[in-house]
Amino acid sequence: MTEMVYGSAPVRVTEPVLPKWWRTIDKWSMTAVLVLFGIGLLLGLAASVPLAERNGLDPFFYVQRQAIFGGLGIATMIGVSMMPPGMVRRIAVLGFMGALLSLALLPFIGTDFGKGAVRWFSFGFASVQPSEFLKPCFIILTAWLMAAAQDLNGPPGRMISFGLAVTIVLLLAIQPDFGQAALVLFGWGVVYFVAGAPMTLILVILGLVGVASVFAYNTSEHFARRIDGFLSPEVDPRTQLGYATNAIQEGGFFGVGVGEGQVKWSLPDAHTDFIIAVAAEEYGLVLVLCIIALYATIVVRSLLRLMRERDPFIRLAGAGLACIFGVQAMINMGVAVRLLPAKGMTLPFVSYGGSSVIAAGITVGALLAMTRSRPQGEIGDIFARRGR
Repeated sequence: MTEMVYGSAPVRVTEPVLPKWWRTIDKWSMTAVLVLFGIGLLLGLAASVPLAERNGLDPFFYVQRQAIFGGLGIATMIGVSMMPPGMVRRIAVLGFMGALLSLALLPFIGTDFGKGAVRWFSFGFASVQPSEFLKPCFIILTAWLMAAAQDLNGPPGRMISFGLAVTIVLLLAIQPDFGQAALVLFGWGVVYFVAGAPMTLILVILGLVGVASVFAYNTSEHFARRIDGFLSPEVDPRTQLGYATNAIQEGGFFGVGVGEGQVKWSLPDAHTDFIIAVAAEEYGLVLVLCIIALYATIVVRSLLRLMRERDPFIRLAGAGLACIFGVQAMINMGVAVRLLPAKGMTLPFVSYGGSSVIAAGITVGALLAMTRSRPQGEIGDIFARRGR
């Protein structure tokens, strides 16, 4: 009787979360991430054994830890990729505030683990590097600010995000961590460029970066030593770059054989910063090209899917996340082949490190959330309608 008088309420049919997620996710990119993680475990079986032996631990201690960290990273990636962009943005803002506060506290309660740069909080059983988590959160926050600045009477998002970028760069320079500082500034520049920054301003910013680099070279012994080592015409064979260069040359096209590589016994960071040297020596150029192709698949497919996106926040955030993910991989491999100065940057999902792999899971999870298929018209349809 009630339905006869007031009418029946329409029943909203909603698709279950998991089937909807599987239908809309970029499966090629997710598969590429899983393959990269598998390659990282494979390389860890060789690269981390010497370190475990030197520390008096079980031979596969670091591999087991990497499997645990990787499992957390993959679970985080899948969990974040299921979230709508609005929820990803809210979590990123909170994460940015926490990471920025942690970065400010590093000079007081952080540790350098004997590497000359205070980048970690040590908890005895594990350590955390705040800058790894800061990067994806900052990119998403920057995209939100710049997208809001495009609205009528919107906030000055460009200036606010630039002020935050400068603050982060200064905090990272104090550690010192110029590699992460450059990556943060690059990510901000990508988002600003996609948002429509004038080329004149981009050139001015590049000029300021050049001036800051000269200042850092003249005032930071840590920075100057790495630049001098990079510019030196000869490589000291007893340095990490020397060992890595020799290993890559020895590997050739097909490598010297599984477990036959020697660089892992000489490089203290063979399982982290120079993992690609282990891959090149034992498996050769073939595996290195496969790794490059996997990173390229994630970045290119993400950018192509973002080209169809109509929401400016999603376009900006996705482009920034894809670029910092790909550029971090390029920097790591570029250092190993001496195309770039040493940066102390990991290879996402392949290098050993809890902070690195979990932060990479957050980055790619947010990227997958931004690139999921949505019921919307193509962005080209908008321009077509405007031209009629």
